[in-house]
Amino acid sequence: MENLIFSLNATVPIFLLMVLGFVLRKLGAIDDVFASKMNKFVFLVPLPALLFEDLSTVDFSQVWNMKFVLFCFAATLISIALAAAVSFLWRDRSIQGEFIQAAYRSSAAILGIAFIQNIYGDAGMAPLMIIGSVPLYNIMAVVVLSFFRPERKKLDKEVWAATLKGIVTNPIILGIAAGLLWSALRLPMPSILEKTVSDIGATATPLGLMAMGASFDLKKAFGKAKPAVTAAVMKLVVFAAVFLPPAVWLGFRREELVAILVMLSSATTVSCYVMAKNMGHEGVLTSSVVMLTTLFSAFTLTGWLFILRSMGLV
Repeated sequence: MENLIFSLNATVPIFLLMVLGFVLRKLGAIDDVFASKMNKFVFLVPLPALLFEDLSTVDFSQVWNMKFVLFCFAATLISIALAAAVSFLWRDRSIQGEFIQAAYRSSAAILGIAFIQNIYGDAGMAPLMIIGSVPLYNIMAVVVLSFFRPERKKLDKEVWAATLKGIVTNPIILGIAAGLLWSALRLPMPSILEKTVSDIGATATPLGLMAMGASFDLKKAFGKAKPAVTAAVMKLVVFAAVFLPPAVWLGFRREELVAILVMLSSATTVSCYVMAKNMGHEGVLTSSVVMLTTLFSAFTLTGWLFILRSMGLV
């Protein structure tokens, strides 16, 4: 019951922020132009700041576990491959990029740390899970959304050059690179800079969620119900069912398993929607998956935790 209450406390406010954006749009307080500009702002400033903050302040040498990092990396990579394979089942090829990203990409950095701290009192293995999965999440999101654009062109030299330039200059990639470099060089983080970056990063989730709610189109969402439900089931159930048994077999326990669980089956992150919209995609499928996974993740995460606790693994 404690875990269910914690999960609901973590997910319901997120869902309510989306609903708030939707209501404000209906009341005329937010229009399409404002929602679009808010999305672009989140993509260019707060999201890179959030990723920089997550990675720059972690001392990876203190908690390094190569086997755990490699498992997180491999599980993420295979999840992306599975989502890509399933995406070819849909006749509408324009939704492939959105489907792949929404199916594999979790709220690992934000929810992961909060979840493990709630259970064990400290961040535990969350930083290592973040280094094993979050950079790959974001790099592959840029790659997937670049290659699977709704209006695809032939893959000639110009398209390859434009795609590679888009990946290298993507604000998300730059935020990750800056954070990893800062951590590797062990540069001090002055209080003024830390507070500023933290405050900027803290605006990413609420602004992104309200912009997504304001842009949400119910009619279009129902038109994409089948791929949205499929992506949500993969996100909340399938990946955990596939990768938790090997994780247990490899000897991962307690906070390691909880970190892996959050990585595999927490709700699809709102930054999926922000990135999809800013890279030429419609965003309807992504917002539907974010809403579905946010709504149901409190119950599925609690269910997985109950199973792992019943088996004495966490």
